[in-house]
Amino acid sequence: MDLKKLPKTEFAAAVAQIAGERNIDVQSILDSIELGLVSAYKRDQKEHNVIVPEEDQFTVELSPESGSFKVFKIDGDKQTDVTPPGFGRIAAQTAKQVIDQKIHEVEKETVIGEFAKKLGTLISGVIIRSDPYKMVIGIGKTEGICPKEEQIKNEVIQLGTKKWFLLKEIFKNEMDKSEILLSRRDPEFIKQLFVREVPEVGNGSVVIEKIARASGERTKIAVSSNQPGIDPVGSCIGQKGSRIQSILNELPREEKVDVVPFSKDINQFIIQALSPAQNIKVISVDKNLATVSVPEDQLALAIGGGGENVRLAGQLVGFEIKITSDSDKK
Repeated sequence: MDLKKLPKTEFAAAVAQIAGERNIDVQSILDSIELGLVSAYKRDQKEHNVIVPEEDQFTVELSPESGSFKVFKIDGDKQTDVTPPGFGRIAAQTAKQVIDQKIHEVEKETVIGEFAKKLGTLISGVIIRSDPYKMVIGIGKTEGICPKEEQIKNEVIQLGTKKWFLLKEIFKNEMDKSEILLSRRDPEFIKQLFVREVPEVGNGSVVIEKIARASGERTKIAVSSNQPGIDPVGSCIGQKGSRIQSILNELPREEKVDVVPFSKDINQFIIQALSPAQNIKVISVDKNLATVSVPEDQLALAIGGGGENVRLAGQLVGFEIKITSDSDKK
């Protein structure tokens, strides 16, 4: 529908204003108004003690120029005008809420359609509501949800705080409405922080090969370079740690991030994965088990608090890692 061809009536002007301000197709607004008028008609009939059977079908003829309308009952190929006398004022009042809701839904679907193009990337949002099960995040003209299972372990974020989130998924809720699922726990969240902060990762000259994460505690990330002369680990760390610090600033203070060089040599990869422990020797790699020897003064670093370091190293390389001490050989 060409708005320029609409007569400058109050109704047409109102429709044009809503369409322009909310970036919604004019026909979508008219369709919503027609649905609202049918709803208003049924409510009016009920208030006058007239029972409208659920199976009855109705349609509305609505003039987009003047806003005048008629309600018709559909009976096969026949349509009967059932517009009650003086219905206009009541219809406008009772339909308003339905119209607003439909417009809001159309607007939200339009906005969500734009977010669908950004799946798997980072998006910033402000925490506007929070309960034990989820956070509700304001993102532009709409909201997203970050359930408890997508939040970083033990992280507490104050209302009104602006944070980065992974735009993980768009799904239908129990009301068949689209919802935007956000995450800070998914390992991909860490990867996208590196994409954002490290130009070489963003342009593909440094590749994130693998990630192992215990959110809120520790993350290990293995990187490689496909261009000669580029140090993948150094690129991710930055001068004086500037790049890695920007990433750490977005995470809880307790979460550490180890950036290690990826290697196709499994022995070398295991040694690198157990960083920050040093002077490690791989004794054997058999099926799913790798056995390594660690100097006694490096044992605590290799194992990590609660076995966290060796566990994540094992996830990174794809082997269970068994640690023995040099002193055990004596």
